[in-house]
Amino acid sequence: MEEKHASEALVPLFRFERLLNQDQGGRRITLLGLIEDKPALLTAERAAFPSDSRSLDSFHRSLSDVKNLGTNDIYHWYLASVGPSEISVPDLKLNLISPCTEKHIKKYSPQGLRMVTETPEIYQNHVRPYIVKQREEGRLDWVFNIIEGRKEQKDIIFRDPGQDGAKDEAFLLAPDLNWDRKTLTSLHLLALVERRDIWSLRDLKKCHIVWLKHMREKVLEATVQKYPEIEKDQLKLYMHYQPTFYHLHIHVVHIQLEPTSTQAIGKAFSLENLISQLERLSGDSDAGMADVSLTYTLGESHDLWTEVFQPLKEGRKG
Repeated sequence: MEEKHASEALVPLFRFERLLNQDQGGRRITLLGLIEDKPALLTAERAAFPSDSRSLDSFHRSLSDVKNLGTNDIYHWYLASVGPSEISVPDLKLNLISPCTEKHIKKYSPQGLRMVTETPEIYQNHVRPYIVKQREEGRLDWVFNIIEGRKEQKDIIFRDPGQDGAKDEAFLLAPDLNWDRKTLTSLHLLALVERRDIWSLRDLKKCHIVWLKHMREKVLEATVQKYPEIEKDQLKLYMHYQPTFYHLHIHVVHIQLEPTSTQAIGKAFSLENLISQLERLSGDSDAGMADVSLTYTLGESHDLWTEVFQPLKEGRKG
């Protein structure tokens, strides 16, 4: 017991000198300091959230200093602290979807994963009609709010009117709603194109190569200008397939951002590799990503698995 008390007494004696490392999106830090004039390392990591029903039922009531970072359609994001806060550093980044849909519930629920291969024929006969249906359900209001200047305008980092003012090449760059807007090693931005006829990487063609290269260079330049502590070769640019929403966008993340399933092979397609693949495609300028087979991951709750790929696998769909 005496040893335990002696150990606990060491922490208040720690005198901070400098930050050595910050990882896991800012959730773990290692500090260098002194204890009784001798070097000491202190690593702090946020504890796991409780999972019992009683604790979770009261979790939202334990939040304090809730500060809204932005609101767009059904999406809201905040910084907050857990319990009374004696310092002004928020404990949590909160995302709220209200009202949420069944698709949101499926997306955020644990589920098994499957590798699927989408041929050009499967894309045209099954996946493309699914994408059209998703677009028709009108869940892109939050995207159009940004593009049309109704929401999040103060957060826009850069707007490009397109090469020589070509409106079909215009795009903007803004923070992703999951980023806390301050931890640079977890930086996450989105480049949103303004045109509405390119829904995913499947719509990209050889005629878009020059535009994609232009976007890549402008995004890199705008990011390092906004955040001078970052260099161009510390950034990753990629697109998701299947994406969360069907309006072409490019993810821009710091290379040290903790890898998650959204950056994994089978989900994230590097922009540089997509450009290279388009350059190697045979055919005229209309040849594109709709003409190749793509292998990627799907959650078992995803509509494309339950309605397309599982029936194909089991011979229930032609």
